[in-house]
Amino acid sequence: EDKSIDAEQAAAMTSEAIAKGVNYFDTAWPYHGGKAEFVIGEILKQYPRESFYLADKFPGHQIAPSYDVKGVFEKQLKKCGVEYFDFYLLHNVYENSIAVYEDERWNILPYLLEQKKNGRIRHLGFSFHDSADLLEEILTQNPDMDFVQLQINYLDWENSTIQSRRCYEVATRHGIPVMVMEPIKGGTLANVCEKAEKMFKDHEPELSVASWAIRYAASLPNVKVVLSGMSNMDQLLDNTAYMA
Repeated sequence: EDKSIDAEQAAAMTSEAIAKGVNYFDTAWPYHGGKAEFVIGEILKQYPRESFYLADKFPGHQIAPSYDVKGVFEKQLKKCGVEYFDFYLLHNVYENSIAVYEDERWNILPYLLEQKKNGRIRHLGFSFHDSADLLEEILTQNPDMDFVQLQINYLDWENSTIQSRRCYEVATRHGIPVMVMEPIKGGTLANVCEKAEKMFKDHEPELSVASWAIRYAASLPNVKVVLSGMSNMDQLLDNTAYMA
C-alpha cells in the first residue's frame, strides 16, 4: 500500500477548500503510515489558528503492549504544530477496543478529560463502529462525551450490522451531535449501478452521483459535519460546489 502523500497537491486542495468555506480538517495517528499529521500541520500553519477546526484521534483501537496516552497526545500536538485540538476522538470504538479505553491501567479517558479541562481539547468524542445497543451503553456511562462520529450513508442506513439509522437515533436521543464518516462508503456510492445512476441523472442531470450520498448524510438534522476523503482537485470542486 502506497502511504506517500503529494504534499503540494494537498496544500493546493486545502487552500481551495478554505477559499470555498471548508473549515474542518480530520487526521489521525495511523493515517498514511503516520505522515498525515505532519503534512496537515505544515499546511495549516499558514492560516490563522482560529480560522479552522482540527480533529485528531487517539489510537487505542490498535492492540499494543501499552497505551501511552500522554506520550501520544503530546506528540500529536507537536506533529500538527498546534497548542490544542478543536475535536479529539477515541479512535474506532467497538466491542474489542472499548476495554482498552476503559482500562484503568492506561488512564486514557481521565487524561483526555484533564486536557479538555486545560483547554488543549475543545471537544472530546469518539468514532464508533458497532451496534446501537453498545452505543447506548457507552453514552449512558459517559455523559461527558461531546460528539460521536458515525458511519452513515444511504446504503448502510438499514444495514443490520452497521446500523446507521439506529446509531444515529441513539446519539440524537442522548442529545449528542453527530459527525459523519464514510458518507460515500469508500467510493462505492460514487459508482452505482446503471439503473441507479439513470434515476439520479434523470432527476438532477447536473449533480454527480457522489453528491446524492453526501447530501443524504448532510440532510439529517443532528449531523454537524460530513467528512469526505478527497483525493484530487476535481472531487473537491464537485463537493464544494453542491454543498455551497
